Amino acid sequence: MALTVKTPSTDEQWQAYYQLRWEVLRKPFHRPPGSEKDEYDQVAEHRMLVGDNDELIGVGRLHFNSTEEAQIRFMVVHPSFQGEGHGVTLLHDLELLARKQGATRMIIRSRDTTLGFYLKCGYEIKEEANTVDKPMAEHQLVKPLDPVNHIVYRPSWCAELQKVWHNEIPVSKAMAINIFQYTGRSIELTAPLARNINVHGTMFAGSIYTLATLCGWGLIQLQQRERDIQGSIVLAEGSIQYLQPIIQEPRATVAMKDVSGDFAALNNGKNAHLSLEVQVLDGEKLAAVFNGRYVVLAKRD
Repeated sequence: MALTVKTPSTDEQWQAYYQLRWEVLRKPFHRPPGSEKDEYDQVAEHRMLVGDNDELIGVGRLHFNSTEEAQIRFMVVHPSFQGEGHGVTLLHDLELLARKQGATRMIIRSRDTTLGFYLKCGYEIKEEANTVDKPMAEHQLVKPLDPVNHIVYRPSWCAELQKVWHNEIPVSKAMAINIFQYTGRSIELTAPLARNINVHGTMFAGSIYTLATLCGWGLIQLQQRERDIQGSIVLAEGSIQYLQPIIQEPRATVAMKDVSGDFAALNNGKNAHLSLEVQVLDGEKLAAVFNGRYVVLAKRD
C-alpha cells in the first residue's frame, strides 16, 4: 500500500479528518461531536496519512506554543490500521515540519494507553499525571529536536547498533555510514559522498554494496530486538544492479514489506532465512537495487 502524508484541503477531506478525531478520541468517552475541535485549529498545521484511493489512515495536528516549542495534538491512527507502524510515519512528518519552522523541542500529552509508543519514539516524561486517581489524565512529554537527527523510533537501539558497526566493522566508520531513520517497519542509512568517492567523482561501487548490505542487516537486527529474539546475522548471498552513478546524496532504504521469510524457525532452535530488497538512491533517484539472502543463526546451548 502506497502511503502519502498530505494537508486536508477539500470539504470531504476536512470532514473525514475531524470525523476520525471524534470517533477515536472523543466518542468512546461520550463526548459530543464538536468536542474534537479547539481554538488552535485555525492557526495549526494539519496532516492526514492516506493510502490507496485516498483511504484515511491517520491524522495529526501541529501548533506552536512559542517560537521554539511545538506541540502535537489529536494524533490518531484508524483502528483498522493500528500496529502497522503508521503512527511513526505521521509523527515523523510532523516533527520534520516543526524542525523546518524553527522548533527546537516538541511537546506531546499522552494517556497511559499511548505512553509506551511515545517513549519508544524518544520522548521523555516531563510531568507525570496522577493516573491512579484519574485514569484518563495525560502525561506531558518532551523531546529535543536536533536538526540533523531524524530517528524517531527506538533512538537508543539505533545508537547502539551504529556504535557496534563503527567499532566492529571498521569500513562502516571510514565510510561514515549512519542510521538516518528507523520507523519500526523500515530503515534508512546514509553515507556522505565525499567519504566514498571514486576517481570518476561518483560513489565507489564497493561503498554502494556495503551500504546496501548493512541496510538489510540493520533492519533484521532491529526487528529481532522488536521480537526479543537472539541470533547472529550473516549474509549468505547478495547481488546488486547498478542502475546509474551516485553523484550527490547516497542513501539506502528497506522496509518489512520488502522482506520474505520470518523468524519463526529461531523459536525451534533452527536458523531463520530471510530475503530482502534494498533500494540505494541518489536523493530521490533510484541508483541501485540490492537483493540479499540473510541467515539468522539460532543461539546454541
